[in-house]
Amino acid sequence: MKISKKEVEHVAHLARLTLTDEELVKMTGQLDNILSYVDKLKELDTSQVVPTSHVFSVSNAFREDVEKESLSQAEAIRNGPQQDGEMFQVPKII
Repeated sequence: MKISKKEVEHVAHLARLTLTDEELVKMTGQLDNILSYVDKLKELDTSQVVPTSHVFSVSNAFREDVEKESLSQAEAIRNGPQQDGEMFQVPKII
């Protein structure tokens, strides 16, 4: 076993989890399986693999910043449910 019941209890305590004895046994087995799989992955030769932050190369997907005219005040508030011609009107909240 790669992880002991006592270690799982410690991690559960740090995570503020209360585990029953059944849950503790189940969690110990599951974490042991995960750690065994990680050890199996360590056997792979990755010396020729270039470290990356993403699986696919990522490039800037933003469009060019082009200046254009924005909405006028009247156009911006035109579709508002209530407005007085200059601003949106909302109910007073205290």
